[in-house]
Amino acid sequence: MREILGRRLQRLRDRFQSLRPTPRQTGATPALLDAALTCATAWQWPVLPGVGRSATDGSRCACPDPDCVVPGAHPFDPGLLAATTDPRMVTWWWTNRPTAPVLMATGGTAPCAVSLPAGAAARALVRLDEQGMRLGPVVATPTRWSLLVAPYSLERLGELLYAKDHVPSSLRFHGEGGYLLLPPSAASSGGQVRWEREPSSGPAGPVGTPELWLPQVEAVVDALVEASSGAPGGGSRLAY
Repeated sequence: MREILGRRLQRLRDRFQSLRPTPRQTGATPALLDAALTCATAWQWPVLPGVGRSATDGSRCACPDPDCVVPGAHPFDPGLLAATTDPRMVTWWWTNRPTAPVLMATGGTAPCAVSLPAGAAARALVRLDEQGMRLGPVVATPTRWSLLVAPYSLERLGELLYAKDHVPSSLRFHGEGGYLLLPPSAASSGGQVRWEREPSSGPAGPVGTPELWLPQVEAVVDALVEASSGAPGGGSRLAY
């Protein structure tokens, strides 16, 4: 049985290696490496390279799953547990895979996030600003925006959601044991990931304990639920 599983795993790895773009095929760019090093060394957010797109078909993920729902924008080899702040490892990864997306392992000493559809997020941010809520950086793709929040556990998230009568189904949570695609990576839905609100370089910036400069997940979810409940059409602004 071990030999059979070993052969299957090796076939998957061989297929992955054949699909992965090489530096000669794609051309090296320092932007992703610089971003990964900034996250890892300046902000102490553990990162790792995403799987990327197929070298032969840029619309496909380089992983073995032909029906991958987030092409290019997820961990594969290395896995999520390999995320690190070691600049030597980060440099080695992106020197060998210069077009790999930048993934942050959420939770622990790194931020977590709450994401929602882009259009709803833009309106929600206006609402939250009007309420005077303290917000942190916001990561944007063409289809979804992610609000960075202080780290939270799965147990804490479960208690939060259980206490709510209604939570928009469009909300997604990137908590402990999860990951988030960071700029300037290619988005899985097309286009590029960018900062809608960049991390501050001042005292309230991303260096140090996230709890001191990021909002708590409860405050963000409460505000988003309130914005949804008060929207025309019974909350349709967030429920898509």
